[in-house]
Amino acid sequence: MKKKMISALLVATMVAGTFAGCGSKPAADNQTTNEATDDAAGETAGETADAEPATDDASGEDIAAADEGKVLNIQCWNEEFKSRLTAHYPGYEEVDGTTGKIGDVTVKWTITPSDDNAYQNNLDEMLLKQADAAADDKVDLFLIEADYALKYVNTDYTMPVADLGITDDELKDQYQYTKDVVTDGNGKLKGVSWQGCPGVLIYNREAAKEVLGTDDPAEVQKSVSDWDTFLATAKTMKDAGYKMTSSANDSFRVFSNNVTSKWVEDGKINIDANIKAWADMSKTMVDAGETGTHDLWSDDWSKGFYPDGKVFCYFGPAWLIDFCMAADTEGSIANQGGWGATEGPQGFFWGGTWICAATGTDNPTLVADIMRQLTCNTDIMIDIVKDDNDFVNNQPAMTQMAADTSYSSAVLGGQNPLAMFCAGAGNIDLSNTSPYDQGCNEEFQNAMKNYFEGNIGYDEAIDMFHKAVVEKYPELSY
Repeated sequence: MKKKMISALLVATMVAGTFAGCGSKPAADNQTTNEATDDAAGETAGETADAEPATDDASGEDIAAADEGKVLNIQCWNEEFKSRLTAHYPGYEEVDGTTGKIGDVTVKWTITPSDDNAYQNNLDEMLLKQADAAADDKVDLFLIEADYALKYVNTDYTMPVADLGITDDELKDQYQYTKDVVTDGNGKLKGVSWQGCPGVLIYNREAAKEVLGTDDPAEVQKSVSDWDTFLATAKTMKDAGYKMTSSANDSFRVFSNNVTSKWVEDGKINIDANIKAWADMSKTMVDAGETGTHDLWSDDWSKGFYPDGKVFCYFGPAWLIDFCMAADTEGSIANQGGWGATEGPQGFFWGGTWICAATGTDNPTLVADIMRQLTCNTDIMIDIVKDDNDFVNNQPAMTQMAADTSYSSAVLGGQNPLAMFCAGAGNIDLSNTSPYDQGCNEEFQNAMKNYFEGNIGYDEAIDMFHKAVVEKYPELSY
């Protein structure tokens, strides 16, 4: 019963808020919802609101010596944030795969993969127990993604970063959209991110030279500058033996990031015209043999990471290029520096990871310093760009690196793509996001796969989508 309670409370908070978008004003009954959440959390919200700002000592020793908890518990779904903290946080010492040290504080990592919602389910259970947990067992820091950020941001399980002593001035160089994602209905910022995730079209240089006669990014852009041109190039690629994209799902985020309405309007499921346009284009491409229907992250989808996969392009941000395209695997296109990047038909963003402080943490000063060092320290953020090829959430740092002729991406054959990323990051609009985005995005793609493969008609696929979303979110209608 308890295990289900937090999910119900989190959903109730989303529904009661009916927020018009990130940072919008709260609904009239938000106070009631917050009171209910406070009760479930043991009224732990605000316990650390008076925490002093972290020391500026770069060694990390003063932070670790603070009169706080001796165990820092971090909840995440993969190794990405762990690798950033291990490599770039001053004074961090790695003990083993699940343990580290910062001064005399033991850092414990709980990594639960996101498959089948396992990460969120585990996190929900831990947050429900937070009020009664022993000090060494309390969640101190956890990570969230954009698609479900509001589920946690609009509850009292996340601390406002201002309560940690982090000021607006310290955050002034961060891209605005990264703040909008984690701003609650009361206008309070509830998390920070070290990365920005504007996306580009990532193309196979050898295929471009063979079929288009050039792999120069500016010239390739002429062949993918809008969707009509993209479709014409897809036919040319098909005739030459290449899929334009590995899967229809590769282009989904480009369309879903350019909608003019939300997935849910006044409690009713809404399908934006741009989502319908994606389905129409994808059906045309699948029927023509220009793309597949593979699920993202599947083995079939990733075959295009290798020359024999015969895939011309993928869409993605910096983290996809260096973290997901088999750059460390001998024989992959990435390992050979065989990808290039260009703007593509439309700007978009995909994903991102935000650091949240759990209400009730007994390590607020250390959590605040981790946030400061990894998301506000320009020197560290430039190191992340140079060492990890990540696009960081610091406008001066990215402007500097975009103009740095000595910087290049090995995966992209020596290209510096950062100017493209910078331009994209400044144009990201989150006004049409909703707390239901993850479920709606997933279920729409699942339903359309049946349509693309010819198993059912479009109307049947829409009915399948509606039923799946209502099963996931019973409070919605269609």
